[in-house]
Amino acid sequence: MPFRPLASCFCLLWFLLGASPAPAQPPSSVTAIRTLLDNQAAAWNRGDLEGFMDGYWRSPELTFVSGTTVTKGWEATLARYRQRYQSEGRAMGTLDFQDLVIEMVGPRAALVRGAWRVVLPEQVASGRFTLLVRRFPNGWRIVYDHTS
Repeated sequence: MPFRPLASCFCLLWFLLGASPAPAQPPSSVTAIRTLLDNQAAAWNRGDLEGFMDGYWRSPELTFVSGTTVTKGWEATLARYRQRYQSEGRAMGTLDFQDLVIEMVGPRAALVRGAWRVVLPEQVASGRFTLLVRRFPNGWRIVYDHTS
């Protein structure tokens, strides 16, 4: 009967290892998505709107929702940002993201929630956002953005 304690230990170890939840997604995906947002903020802060837009899916299917306005497509979203932040007399300010929660919903998709803040010369604009982010062959891109 000397094998009984060894077998019991093995069974307990097997149970504990088997019962522990496996990570939903490798940390590299969450890190890559966080890097995408960091790169967007860095591009914004140097006045590079096209660099900021690199974080979005370059497709007519991109959807950007703000208030009651729905903007479809990468080009239309870029035009919206240009009008709002780069038209004559406007400043882009300094952007930062806060309270980020990145939740993997599959191996190629994530839901991102957080807060944004743009410090402008005369005011501070801020709000909340929810993003749907997908992994493409060229990396992670925002495919849906609901910003308030």
